[in-house]
Amino acid sequence: MAGAYDFKKEFKDLYLPGATPCVIAVPQMLFIMVDGKGDPNTSEEYRTALEILYGLSYAIKMSKMSGTQPEGYFEYVVAPLEGLWWGEEEVFDGTNITDKDQFCWTSMIRQPGFVTQDVFESAKQALQKKKTALDLSPARFVSFTEGLCAQIMHTGSYDDEPGTIEVLERFITDAGYRNDISDNRRHHEIYLNDPRKTAPEKLKTVIRYPIFK
Repeated sequence: MAGAYDFKKEFKDLYLPGATPCVIAVPQMLFIMVDGKGDPNTSEEYRTALEILYGLSYAIKMSKMSGTQPEGYFEYVVAPLEGLWWGEEEVFDGTNITDKDQFCWTSMIRQPGFVTQDVFESAKQALQKKKTALDLSPARFVSFTEGLCAQIMHTGSYDDEPGTIEVLERFITDAGYRNDISDNRRHHEIYLNDPRKTAPEKLKTVIRYPIFK
């Protein structure tokens, strides 16, 4: 994979913030997204969403093997999994929902700029041939602009995020901004490790809050 384009390395400001919070203007990006509800640790819906997201992302990446790569294709590393989170009946700020079955989420993976709606549809067709029983209808291709945000790197278990979030919220207030989490702008996390292969204390998660001045 040497020399392959890696979003994490090319956009360190987006994917590799430090333990000290910072403000960032997040640009327009392309994503494949799947919406759902339930505890990500136990939900079959969440497991299926990840199967869809990774399946489509790798179908696009590996299109070169069948000679059907899109115009403008280049070698790249599949981007990390991301998630937008909220509550079914309340706004979620990362700390206030203890019943994980009440989570609503949009799971998503960023796509390279050469991906279009047609490329997305072709990837769905290719994946469907391999996984005929997998329902791909929840997947959508979206141009997403997040705008002004504050973010911080959390190292450790997902359940230990509230302490890091407290630091982020204090920074937002001290810097003269306000938390803008709402029905239109969500609590956002970017997962830089595979939790199946990484010890909980070594997990790295970007926590991103929408803000306004």
